[in-house]
Parts: sequence; C-alpha cells; structure tokens
Amino acid sequence: MLSITVEVPMPGLRQNLKFAFRQLIKSPGFTIIAVVILALGIGANTAIFSVVHGVLLEPLPFPDADRLVQIWHTPPQEQFPGMTQFAVSAANFLDWQKQSTSFEGMALYSGGGFELDGGSKPETIVGARVSSGFFPVLGVQPLHGRLFTADEDHPGKNHEVILSYKLWKERYGSDPSAIGQTMNLDGSPYTIVGVMGPQMHKPDFAQMWMPMGLTPDEAVVRGEHHYMTVARLKPGVTVAQAQAEMNAISQRLAQMYPADDKGWGANVLTVRDDLVGDVRPALLMMLGAVGFVLLIACANVANLLFGRAFARRKEVAIRSALGASRSNVTQLLLLESVIVSLAGGALGLVTAHFGIELLLKFFADKLPRMGEIGLSAPVLLFTLGLSVVTGLIAGLLPALSMTRGDVADALKQGLGRTDTDASSGFTRSALVTVEVALSLVLLIGAGLMVRSLWKLQAANPGFDERNVLTMSINVPKRQFTAPAQETQFFTDVLDRVRAVPGVESAAAIDDLPLEGGSNQPVLAEGRPVVPMSEQPEVSVRVVMPGYFKTMRIPVLEGRDLEASDTPDSQAVVVISKSMAKQFWPDGSAVGRRLKLSFFPDKERVVVGVVGDVKQAGLDSSAGIATLYWPVAQGSDSAMGPWRPYGLSLVVRTTVPPLKVSNAVTGAVAQVNSNMPVDNVMTLEDMVGSTLTQHRFNMQLLTIFGTLALVLCTIGIYSVLAYSVKRRMREIGLRIALGASMRDVASLVVLQGMKPTLAGVGIGLAAALAMGRIASSLIYGVSARDTETFVAVTALLVLVSFVASLVPAWRATRVDPLAVLRED
Repeated sequence: MLSITVEVPMPGLRQNLKFAFRQLIKSPGFTIIAVVILALGIGANTAIFSVVHGVLLEPLPFPDADRLVQIWHTPPQEQFPGMTQFAVSAANFLDWQKQSTSFEGMALYSGGGFELDGGSKPETIVGARVSSGFFPVLGVQPLHGRLFTADEDHPGKNHEVILSYKLWKERYGSDPSAIGQTMNLDGSPYTIVGVMGPQMHKPDFAQMWMPMGLTPDEAVVRGEHHYMTVARLKPGVTVAQAQAEMNAISQRLAQMYPADDKGWGANVLTVRDDLVGDVRPALLMMLGAVGFVLLIACANVANLLFGRAFARRKEVAIRSALGASRSNVTQLLLLESVIVSLAGGALGLVTAHFGIELLLKFFADKLPRMGEIGLSAPVLLFTLGLSVVTGLIAGLLPALSMTRGDVADALKQGLGRTDTDASSGFTRSALVTVEVALSLVLLIGAGLMVRSLWKLQAANPGFDERNVLTMSINVPKRQFTAPAQETQFFTDVLDRVRAVPGVESAAAIDDLPLEGGSNQPVLAEGRPVVPMSEQPEVSVRVVMPGYFKTMRIPVLEGRDLEASDTPDSQAVVVISKSMAKQFWPDGSAVGRRLKLSFFPDKERVVVGVVGDVKQAGLDSSAGIATLYWPVAQGSDSAMGPWRPYGLSLVVRTTVPPLKVSNAVTGAVAQVNSNMPVDNVMTLEDMVGSTLTQHRFNMQLLTIFGTLALVLCTIGIYSVLAYSVKRRMREIGLRIALGASMRDVASLVVLQGMKPTLAGVGIGLAAALAMGRIASSLIYGVSARDTETFVAVTALLVLVSFVASLVPAWRATRVDPLAVLRED
C-alpha cells in the first residue's frame, strides 16, 4: 500500500511561504528546470526592454524635452519620390524664424570636418556650426565656461569653440583651465569658451561646436539645402498646430519664390521621434518577439506545474479535507510559482547583463542613445514586476485545476485518473498548441529576416566590392589657395598609389556608393525649361579618371572620363543608365547636353553612359540616376566657390587590401604629410556596415525563434511523457490485448501531433495577419513568402515529431504484467 506523508502548514502567508520553499527544495530537479526556463524568457525580455527603455522611453537630457522639435524640408515628390525629409536652406530658415509664432526659439546647425593643427600627425575633428540660439533652444548650459553670444554669430567674429565632454576629457584631461586656450582649426585660431556636459549629444556627431556666422551671400540662398533646424514650441502649442502653421508659411514662400520653393514644404517632428523614428518599428517588434518567448516559457512552466500537481493531487485533497480553504491552497501553489519565477528573474538579470554587453559591443554605432542603455532602476523594476506576473500567469491554471476537483473522489481514487486530471490533460495540450503557434510566428519572422538579408547580400550594388581598399582624405580648407592645386594633389597621390606593389588601379570620388551624397537639379537638352524647384534632381558625384575601371562599373556606351578632361577642354559628364533612360528614353544619351543648375555657366556634354550604382543603400532605389563629372573641371574659376575639400580613395589590389594599407597611406604622406587620412577599410567591410541594422534584426529574431523552438520542444516532450506515465495501465492493457509496438507508438505520436497541428494552423493565420508589420522591415521578400512559410512549418512539424519519439519509444517498453500487477 502506498503511504503518503502530508505536512500541513498553519494557515497564513508566512507559513505558506516557508512551506513553499521547503517543497521546492525537496524537488530540486523541477525547481532548477523551471528556474532556467523562466530565466531565459525573463532575461531576454529584460535585455530588450533595457534597449527599448534607453532608446525610446528614457527622457532626453533637455528641460521640457517634449517641446523640442526638429524641422525638415519636405521636397517635391516629382523630383524626390518617396522622400519625406530634406535638409534646410538658409534663406527659408530665416523666413521660418521671422514668420512663425508657434516657437519660443529656432536655431540652425550643420556639420563638417576640421583639421586640428599642432599634433604629431594630422587629425580631423568633426564639429557642428550652430546659430546663436542653438543652446538656449535646447535649454542646456555648459559644464564649464559660457555659451556663444549673439555678436559672435557673425562672419569674422565666429572664432570661438565649445568642446564636447568627450573631447575635453581626451585632449585636455578634464582640465578646467582649457577654457581660454586656443585651438588651431583649418589654420585659424579658435578660442575655447566652454565645455558641455557628458549628456550633450546634439547633433550626435559633434565633438565641438562653433558659431555659424552666415555670410550675407549664404543667408539669401534658397535652392541649396545644407542645414538642419531645431526649435522649441511655446507652452501649450502642439506639434499639429506648429505643423499647420509651417504648412501655411511654406505655401506663402512657394508663391513668393516659385523658382526655388515651389513644391517644398516643412515637416515638424519631436526631437525624440526624429532621433529614434527609424529604429522604433524594429525595437517594438523585438519587444513583441521576446514577449512571445516569455509566454512560451510560461506555458512550459505551467505544464511542469500541471505534472507536479498531478503527483501532489492526493496531498492537496488531504489538506482540503483537514480544513484548508480553497484560497489558502491556491495561495500556497501560487507562492511556489512566484518563488520560482523570482529566482528565474534573478538569474535572468545575469543573462540580461551579458546580453546588453553584446548589444552594446556589436550595435553601439547603429542604435541611437546606446550609451544610455543598461540595468537602470526602471529596468530592475520592470524585471521584478515581470517576474511576479510571470509566476502568477504560470501558476494560476495549475492552482485552479488542483482546487477544482472533488476531494472525496480524489481521496478514494488515490493516484488514479479523475475528471480533474482529464481536464488538466486538455489544458496542457492547449498550452502546447499556444507554444507551437507562438513559435511558428517567431520562426516565420526569423525566416523572413534571413531571406531578406540573403537577398540584400546577393543584391548587385552596381560595382565589385572585392579586393578594394578605401580611405578618406580630408583636405583642410586653407591647405590650397586654388582648386586646381587640390586637383593636382590628388593626381600626384594617385600616381604614387598606383606604383605601390600589389595595387592594380586607383581613383577617387567625393562620396562612396551606398552612403548618399549630393543631389542637384539638372536642365537637360530637349526638355522644357522650368524653374529650379521643378527641375528633376539626380545624384551628382565628382570623380578622378579611372574610377569606373577601379570599381568595375561597366561603361555601356561612349567613353570614360580621362586625364585630358581639363578646365581648358569641353566640359563633360558621364551619366548612369537610369539617368540616360529618364532624360533621353528614345535615343542615345551620348552627345546630348545638359546644365547643372547650381553651376549654370557651361553646357556639359554627355560622353559616356555607365551601369547603375546604388547610392543610398542596398535596399533603396533612391539616387540611382547619377551624374559623374571630373574633379579637374571643378578647377574652372567660373565654377565659383565649389570645391571638394577632400575625396575618398578607392584602390583595387591583387593582394588582400589591408596588406597595402600602410603603403597607400604612406604614399599620401609622401605627397603631403599634413593631410589627415581616415576611415581606412575594405570596400567589402563598408558595404557590410550598411547591413548592420538588417543583420541586427535577423540575428535577434533568429535567437528568439531558436529559443522558442527549444522551449516548444521541451513542452511537447513533457506533455507526452506525462501522458504516457498517466496512461500506463491503458497502454499495458492494449499491449496485453494484442496491440503491436507500432500501434502503441502511433497512438502516442498522434497524441503529440494533434496540438502541434492545431498550433500550426493558428500560427499560420497569425503570421499572415502580422504581415504588414514585417513588410516594413524586409527587403526583396514578400511578408507572405511561400518558401519561408513552408520551410518553417515543415521544420516545426519535424521537431515536434522528433520530440514525440522518445515518449512513444518508452510507451512501447511498458511491461503489461508489471503494470496490471501494480494496479
């Protein structure tokens, strides 16, 4: 006869808590497995929530940050289809500032590189030029020193600089006496008047700030867009009200200056939305994904608790018979679940800590505000609350199931099957169905991301990135007295680089592909003359001869740019296939003429057509219509103030590119040792860096999907193992009555596959319904991609089948005589 010893605690939370601890200690196997499962779910949620909190929820380091807005131009859709944000022109900003009433203040800023003199080697510092109201609009004060005065925001008087905290710490050792010292930037002295605090990162690229000092000529330009605008709303004014006013101002400006402003509008965004808008969908998707993982973990632990409840059913019945109330028993069982969950949360914090470190290591330069991510107090409170809620969710169904049955029936039937046990079996199968459905949604999402990344990696960028070394040479603005001298410098550099052993060819361009660059309006032969605001815009790149050969961009028609294309020869350009088709669809573009509207002094002849190159990213079609013109013809004095101020070298090699990097940078130094060389990397690495966000999404979803698959497998196995144990007598009778091993195994496997197939059906429906969310995050793949859906479904069904085999095999090993004798 089976003897059961029951320890009945006195009613009350304290006694139940002590008893719950003792019971968990008595079952170390169950406790460890449950804690580990919940630690995985809670840890993943904590890590992702810490990112979401730091990026999306943590207050910006500005007073009344909800009133700070970013204002962009919205360009005409005829010239810039699909583009909703564009840089601001100086003259339009000044009109916005004068005519608007919704803002307390409005400021203009831009970025640029500056050569820092006085070090052992040339160094480029990235700075921001800001109008005098910039810091007051943000509401920030310097850690040391002062802000710029209004008088300093004038040409010739704008030679002050405020350092970022990081630059002050690195170059001046956090010495307050740096205030008043002089920095030589681009050959001119700048006085350090202030140091900002560590949280000032506006704009995020700025290592220092200096006064804007717009010249009278710059202040009246409307057609060129080089600036950014930040503003502070007046108290009580909403973003919608400010947007309506900016729309009205834009319409007035379009009527007053149709040649430049027709079709141009304004877009008002909160600074937070402007900062994190691009990553918000991906982060929220990840938060939803880890929520699915946690629900799967809850279902797993609930199934474990159901199995534990089955073993303790008579114990609970005896406690109830001795006078314990249903609420007291429920409290006891929920306490056990919450204790397990809190332990899982504690272990999950360790998991989350390492997860956050990995995120910071691999994605610090791709996610905004990554420096503010960590296990902060709100994140710890989130984990605590999540642990308690998880414990309650995982323990509630088993607790209710154990207290719902008939006490007398449970006492009479001992450990046999009861109605309550039958209903719990149905509930456990339903939990497996939920696990399978959630796992399928996650795995389909991961599959779509994998397919999308594969498509991007296989996409033709229009050039051959293999065996190419790149680096940027930033020419100080006062290094040369004439543009022709800069052209000659790069000619001499390329001559030396081409002589380096292992170099096949070399050239230079102002902006490398995939990284964006200048867009300019064009007037083409054979097309109607229209105002600049209505002229089609194309990507414009300035190159040295040999660029197409080095990048292996095919010349489809005509010729390449050559060394003979000088200021004294015919002004020429080479255009891309898409541009040729856009402007001259019915004939050859070679020999046709056009004008660059920013430089209308000369007509330029198209001498060649080359293959299309992706200019704005592998997943973007923007900017493919491209015009290339020779650097040498930018030396013409008629070109006005235009100068490249530096180019990026592209060097094709016959050996691994990085092996010749020192020799190439040495060749630059031989021509001019004062030239800063930055961003030395292979072109393959540069292309790969543009895929970091896609890779981030894919890797995280794959990790979560794999974790969900493992937990789902554990869930299916545990349910079937429990079922086989519960049905030992039935299985023994079947075998005794002549059932074959195959029949028994099929019975168990079929029992396992039923909830799996139900979950697959629900999961497929959910994945199809969520296609709109996924479509914004994938490239080249439909959100309802048949191959992905079929492959993932087959994988999940196969894993479920394998998880069913071990319990099925154990069922076939049942000895009918032994089972019947025990019964």
